Amino acid sequence: MQDMTIHPCTLDAGCEALRLEVRAWLDGILAGTPPEKRAESYLREDPAFSSALGERGWIGMTWPKQYGGGERSMIERYVVLEELLVAGAPCGAHWVADRQSGPLLLRYGKENIKQAMLPRIARGELYFCIGMSEPNSGSDLASIRSRATKTKDQNGDGWLLNGSKIWTSGAHLAHYMIGLFRTAPAGSNRHADLSQFLIDMAAPGISVRPIKDIMGADHFNEVFFDNVRITADHLLGNEGDGWNQVMTELAFERSGPERYLSCVRLLMLMIDSADRDNERHAVAIGKLVAEMATLRQLSLGVAGMLSRGENPALSAAIVKDQGTLVEQKLPEIAHDLFGIDLGSRGDPLAAVMGYLVQAAPAFSIRGGTREIVRGIIAKGLGLR
Repeated sequence: MQDMTIHPCTLDAGCEALRLEVRAWLDGILAGTPPEKRAESYLREDPAFSSALGERGWIGMTWPKQYGGGERSMIERYVVLEELLVAGAPCGAHWVADRQSGPLLLRYGKENIKQAMLPRIARGELYFCIGMSEPNSGSDLASIRSRATKTKDQNGDGWLLNGSKIWTSGAHLAHYMIGLFRTAPAGSNRHADLSQFLIDMAAPGISVRPIKDIMGADHFNEVFFDNVRITADHLLGNEGDGWNQVMTELAFERSGPERYLSCVRLLMLMIDSADRDNERHAVAIGKLVAEMATLRQLSLGVAGMLSRGENPALSAAIVKDQGTLVEQKLPEIAHDLFGIDLGSRGDPLAAVMGYLVQAAPAFSIRGGTREIVRGIIAKGLGLR
C-alpha cells in the first residue's frame, strides 16, 4: 500500500506578490470578456494571448533558462495557473505544451530537439496535442494498435507511422503531437514494446478529421497516419519505454488546478446571485465553497510534491477524481437553487450554466476515465 498522505503546502510572500501581478495583468488584458467565454477557460484558444503570456515569462516557468524557461518553482507556476483559470483566460493554444509536452521533451528529448522546441513553446509559439487514445481501445490504453516500424533510406534511420488516434484535443491547431505507438508486436506484457514519438503535424501522410461535440464545436479530432516518416531523433526516450513515459505524462495532466477549477466561473456567479437571506442558498453554496477549499489544499499539496521531486501520480488521481465529482454536480445544484431558464438571454448565470451543462459530462473522461482513475487509487490502497 502506498502512502496516501498529501502534505499541506503554504504560499510565501513572493508567491502572493506574483499572484497580484498576474491578477492585475489579467484584469487589463481580459477586460470585456463575457462570462460564457471565460467559462471555457483553458479550452478556449487565442494564439495572441498565448504569445503575450509567453512574453511575460509565464509559460515554461520551471524549465532551465537555457531552454527559454524561467527556473521558477512549481509553486509559483501553480499560482499563475490558478489565476489564469479563475480569470477564465484563453489558454487552449499553449496549455498542453506547457503542462505536459514540454516537460516530456525536457526529460526524454534529444538535445537538438530540446534546443529547437522548448524556447518556442515558452514563447507561446508552438502548440501540441496528445496522441494516446485510439478507436476500439476505449480506456484500455495498453491495447493500442498504431504501429511504428523502423526504416532506413537515403535520409538515414527513421520510423514509419501507421494507424489512428481519436479524441485528440486541439489536433486541428497543434504544430506537433507526442504520440504513443507500438514498436513491436503485443506479447504477454502489453505494456512493453510501446514507444513515444515527436510528430510534426504538417508531415505528409497525416490527416485530421474534426469530431463535432454536443455544442457544435470541433475541439476533438481523429488523426490518421498513413506511412508517415519521421527521423530517428524523434523517438523520445528509449524504444520500449513508452508506457512508463506515458504514466509520467498522465501525472502531469492530472496534477494541475484545472482538475477542480473548470466550473469555478459558475460557482462565482452563484455566489454573486445568492439571496443572503435564503437558507437553502447559504447551505448549498457554503458546502460547495468548503469542498472547493479542500480541493485547493489537496491540489496545492500535489504541487508541493512536484516541487520536492516526488511522484504525484496517486495523489493527482485522487484530486482528479474528487474534483470531477464537485465540478459535475455544480450545474445541477445551480439549476436547483435558481431555477435557471437556459434560454434566458443576457443572464450571465444562465449563459455559463448552459455551457457547462453540455461540457461537464466530458470532465470525467479527460485525463483518464473515472473507472481508470479509481483503479489507480484502488491499486495504491492495495485493494487490487
